[in-house]
Amino acid sequence: MIGRIVPFLARLRAHARGATLLEFGLVAGPLILTIMAIGDLGYQSYLRAVTRGVLEKASRAASVGTLNSTQIETYIDAQMAAINSKNGTTSTTKKSYYNFSRVGKPEKITTDTAPLGSYNTGDCYEDANGNGAYDAAGGSTGLGSADDIVYYEVTVSMPRLFPMAKLLGWSATQSATATTIVRNQPWANQGKPTVKCT
Repeated sequence: MIGRIVPFLARLRAHARGATLLEFGLVAGPLILTIMAIGDLGYQSYLRAVTRGVLEKASRAASVGTLNSTQIETYIDAQMAAINSKNGTTSTTKKSYYNFSRVGKPEKITTDTAPLGSYNTGDCYEDANGNGAYDAAGGSTGLGSADDIVYYEVTVSMPRLFPMAKLLGWSATQSATATTIVRNQPWANQGKPTVKCT
């Protein structure tokens, strides 16, 4: 019996007809997974570029007073309709600030009492959004007025193109975010924030 097996194994070792198929079987899975991952990441870059282009055009139009807050959202939704037709969603955020140095920061404390560096009773602050209360987030919702700084953020979310996301531990949806900051044109005098004291 062993005498027959040894020559058979020698013939099998010398026979190379199925080697290509075996090698392809070993390489095909990782290769296909890599191609799908590259396609998915490429599509996410495409989403980001389209979103940024739409946002830049809308923010320029708003900065000269051509579009109001509602019209910007309508314009962005209309431009993103082709992408959103594939089960996507778009969200828009607009916040206005008095100057560039206040973007993303709390309202400015003008008179600081102990403990210093944080808002507490007895402090005076610039009520930039005019709501009569100190805000750690700062900024006003919307487009502001003449010469104000407006922060725009548009996020588009949609299901991934390929099913390999679960295999790689990625979420089932992908999102792309574009942001920009634009100063409104000085079509009127910029209103200064009111100083409030508590």
